[in-house]
Amino acid sequence: MTRFYGPVGYANSVETASGSGVWENVITEVPYYGDVLRDTKKDQEGSGLNDDIVVNNSISIVTDEYAMEHFFKIKYVMWEGERWTVTNVEVKRPRLILTLGGVYNGSTP
Repeated sequence: MTRFYGPVGYANSVETASGSGVWENVITEVPYYGDVLRDTKKDQEGSGLNDDIVVNNSISIVTDEYAMEHFFKIKYVMWEGERWTVTNVEVKRPRLILTLGGVYNGSTP
């Protein structure tokens, strides 16, 4: 089993100006230790010239109180130098099992 250490990105909705009614996601990264449970890759035909890279990895992280209370806000995991979208979060106290999908292209800190 491969060890994991890296940031997990959480999206927090914040109103841009008080009373504006316009909200945006502000990303907060928190580092965690864990294990890579499954390490796979597949090419998926995309709309562009090249195939999209999609991983179907599972990473188990040792959580803290913040992770347990905000797991539904997890957007991505930094793994192997790239941000990957988290497609599923499974709660198995004291760990979270994060399933990764494609490359994350959203907001970053």
